[in-house]
Amino acid sequence: MRKTATKRPPELEYTPENCHAREMLARIGDKWSVYVIHVLGAAGTLRFNELRSEVEGISQRMLTVTLRGMERDGLVVRTVYPEVPPRVEYALTPLGATLRQIVRGLVEWSGAHLREVDAARAAYDARNARAHDPNGLASSSCLARCCVDCRNHHLSTRASIGGRSLHHSHARTQLSPTKPVARGRILIQEAD
Repeated sequence: MRKTATKRPPELEYTPENCHAREMLARIGDKWSVYVIHVLGAAGTLRFNELRSEVEGISQRMLTVTLRGMERDGLVVRTVYPEVPPRVEYALTPLGATLRQIVRGLVEWSGAHLREVDAARAAYDARNARAHDPNGLASSSCLARCCVDCRNHHLSTRASIGGRSLHHSHARTQLSPTKPVARGRILIQEAD
């Protein structure tokens, strides 16, 4: 049987403009840049450690790499003050500030549709649970996937594996969605 060629939409055809768009989407679509834009957009000018404390989970190295890339792309300005000890502050540039509304819209969309996304994930996980976990040993809960704030917001801070209690700060490493639990079931208690 012969395949018929389908015509690609013009926006998917290679052009220099599309190449540049892909570069910028890679910059702002990485794991941390949107979060940094959101925090700097809301808080204004911040020092490195202030920014790091607001961007939960980011390492010092990753924040440095992210800020350098954003500075190179003209999204963030780094201001060094000649003081002892040195004071360095970061803020969005006017160009970076143009992304603030887009990021705010993404954050608002995420908040507005969180329940729908969680329901879709739960339905998907339930449909696929038997194929990936025939003994029912691993949990499909978002506890293993969410950031600490999400876990604290949606679930209680306690979970247990085989009767052994875990504090939520250990849940990310101990309740990995990719590593099945050797024995027992994961119990997750929802917050009241």
